[in-house]
Amino acid sequence: MPRHTREPGLLPRPLAILGALALVAGTGAAIRLLPADGAPPPAAPPPVARPSPSLSPVVSEEPPPTTYVTFVDTAGEPEFDLPALSRRTGVRQYALGHLVAGGEGCVPTWTGSPAPGKPIGRLRALGGDAVLVFGGPGGRELATTCTRPGALATAYRRIVGTYDAAAVDFEVRDSADKAAVLRRARAIHTLQQERDLRVSFTLPLRPGGLSPADAAMLRTTRRAGADIGTVNLLAALGRSTAHRIRLGRVATAVRAARVQIARAQDLDDPREAWERIALTPVLAGGSDLGASDARTLAAYATRHRLAWLSLRGAEPPQGVSRILWRALS
Repeated sequence: MPRHTREPGLLPRPLAILGALALVAGTGAAIRLLPADGAPPPAAPPPVARPSPSLSPVVSEEPPPTTYVTFVDTAGEPEFDLPALSRRTGVRQYALGHLVAGGEGCVPTWTGSPAPGKPIGRLRALGGDAVLVFGGPGGRELATTCTRPGALATAYRRIVGTYDAAAVDFEVRDSADKAAVLRRARAIHTLQQERDLRVSFTLPLRPGGLSPADAAMLRTTRRAGADIGTVNLLAALGRSTAHRIRLGRVATAVRAARVQIARAQDLDDPREAWERIALTPVLAGGSDLGASDARTLAAYATRHRLAWLSLRGAEPPQGVSRILWRALS
């Protein structure tokens, strides 16, 4: 019989059958090795260059918890004992004020005496610290009076170095003085280039938030290169309305200030400004703040993760203060 001619490139029939059987067996084995959902295992991704840990450290996005800061008026309380106060209350963070212009305008001077030296060192030994507050109601802030080039930064540097301060605050009352605002901003920038220094501003809170001059001052300061970590809002508590209504008005004013602070700090979302805000109610009388008010304030500060909560003015009953100490210390 004539033999069939096989086209070039085709296997003989017996070999083709054997090859097909081997392929079926191999495919069945491969299917048994797939995951239960039948999807093929993902291909290994190509290697990606990893950044150096030293160049890209892992930083937590969570802001630190709200703390309570006790303000000490060095003029009104010249015999204050920070370590004893800290041991008694459990509060570790303090703000000491005020430092104002003395001498020919470029000499920082405490409004009270003696100057707080050793008490700060003993407080640090307990794990606490103190912020130094420039300005305030008892004198003129150095930026207003110290106009010689470089002298303002030297004056700030002297105080920061003397107390080895990690943080300073400016209780500003000269926001309309554009020259003083710019001098202070440049001096702050100079110091922050030299050392780690946290800077905050204490400003009065109005029903509509910050005054236009204060908002502009924050914006000018940031644009001059200074890093403003916190804006502390002084909120006066009036006596003419019920406590709940007064606190509600404060909350409304804080929300308005939050938007202004976000704009001044060039933040994309106003919600990012919460952790840059501190709140300091100012009491006209000790009865202005009750126990329920203190709990409300502590809960508000914690919920919005404010930088800190403090009190100024008249001293409330110790039980009221204790609520804040224990909730936020």
